[in-house]
Amino acid sequence: MQSHTPSPDEGPAGPPPGAAPTEGPGLSRRNLLATLGVAATGGALALVSYRDEAQASTKQAGPVPKKAQHAWCMVIDLRMCDGCKVCTTSCQTRHSLREEQTWIKVYDMEDSTGGTFPMPRPCMMCENPPCMYVCPVGATLRTDEGLVLVDTDSCVGSRACMAACPYEARYFNWTEPLPAKKMPMPNTPQMPVAKKGTVGKCVLCADRLPQGELPACVQGCPMGVLYIGDLVTDVAVNSFGKTVLLSEFLKANDAVRFKEEQGTNPRVYYILGHGQDLGGEA
Repeated sequence: MQSHTPSPDEGPAGPPPGAAPTEGPGLSRRNLLATLGVAATGGALALVSYRDEAQASTKQAGPVPKKAQHAWCMVIDLRMCDGCKVCTTSCQTRHSLREEQTWIKVYDMEDSTGGTFPMPRPCMMCENPPCMYVCPVGATLRTDEGLVLVDTDSCVGSRACMAACPYEARYFNWTEPLPAKKMPMPNTPQMPVAKKGTVGKCVLCADRLPQGELPACVQGCPMGVLYIGDLVTDVAVNSFGKTVLLSEFLKANDAVRFKEEQGTNPRVYYILGHGQDLGGEA
């Protein structure tokens, strides 16, 4: 697996070399978008070149439109992860998932010394998602802001998308979902209601983002491992309210992407630091 930092064509330019990430005073669930917007100056210009790069793909998944205000991504700092799996349970609670439905799964990976380390794996929100191309009814879609979602009202349960996903990040609903703990919500791709016979997956809590809220996995992480980031505004935030300049944070820490050789162009970046190697199978 190769190191990757978004180039100027992939997102807004980062700060001058040597600039340090900034620390936020604390992030409330209601001011996420305000925080992510602090570096928005010049974002529209960078988004044009980002779109041009997407158009050069042989299997274009839907380039980021010029008017898209955000290009969501996730950063996972493996240096801080202790494998507690609170990210998994927070997601399950938020979406009323059964125990076997692990939309964000934590794998035990082997490092270069023969030891193991935990690795959370959400949906990779690929820019070139193979799951979308194989769906026979078009139930998988990708939004202007880069979120890969499933319309469970359209899904016929062919499971072709599951076979196509190189990250095994999709789950078939073999049984009826658990009763929702809160008032029923309307079924949308952004906040799907699990249905027997359909496929479910991580949606990065797409319904929360417009409200300025952190995804459940990010908010629940007690170690600050997970960051929700935006390639347009060039900012990422974790549960502690730590705010970093995304491009510089990825570059300074030699961030990598899992199974990048698959050509999916995933929007989940991993920061290593303890001899990890994400090149092998989980």
